[in-house]
Amino acid sequence: MWTIEKGTKQFGFVCIVTAAALLACSCSHTVQTGVRTMPAGKEFSGYLSDYSKLKESPEFENTVSYVRDDPNKNIHKYVAIIVEPVQVYVATNADPNAISEQGRAAMANYFQTAIENAVGDAMPVVKERGPLVLVLRSALIGVDVGNETPEKGNEALEHSVNIGKVGIEVELVDSETGEQIAAAVDHQSLGAGANVGSAKFSREEKFRAATQAFDGWASRLREFLDAAHELSPADVARAEKTVDTYK
Repeated sequence: MWTIEKGTKQFGFVCIVTAAALLACSCSHTVQTGVRTMPAGKEFSGYLSDYSKLKESPEFENTVSYVRDDPNKNIHKYVAIIVEPVQVYVATNADPNAISEQGRAAMANYFQTAIENAVGDAMPVVKERGPLVLVLRSALIGVDVGNETPEKGNEALEHSVNIGKVGIEVELVDSETGEQIAAAVDHQSLGAGANVGSAKFSREEKFRAATQAFDGWASRLREFLDAAHELSPADVARAEKTVDTYK
């Protein structure tokens, strides 16, 4: 779904990826998602701290985004990132009781790991807030109830989880002040076949469309992060001026 061409992006913090990158966790997580429902008649879930600056993305289709352009506090200044637990919002007309906590947690766990794997080699993933540390907040929005699953067993879900119309909302905020540094809302229609029917769906071929969707979103998020780190013309001008000063 998405590819990252190494060498074509300017990574503002490639130089700081050191042994600290070992803090990036690629193992499974236990995520308590709770029940959240999309507000009726609303385009957004309300999870992000601010939607007012979002504009249609010139780079990513079906996406609105925002990247702070402030020489004193922009994404280039940060050197580490915290990845918060993924949240899940059920579709407005769906019965939240028909989507088990087991199913929501399975999706959130998988996507959490996919995100950490995707961003972990761009900047260290850490646990503690502090100066120059970003917080990545994300939510799966519009999860719906699927068909009853014929499988039986502890890992099978009574009803599959349909993610065919799911989108993602994500933002990067300053870990100390909570200021929004970048944000994006991505609506990719996956169509039929994107279902989760087991707590261990990632191991089952019949749910491959779902795992590919989560992997694709994580890769798309990484590309958004990379694009946000490309130097703007204003950044380039400031850098050149600084260099000229010391010649």
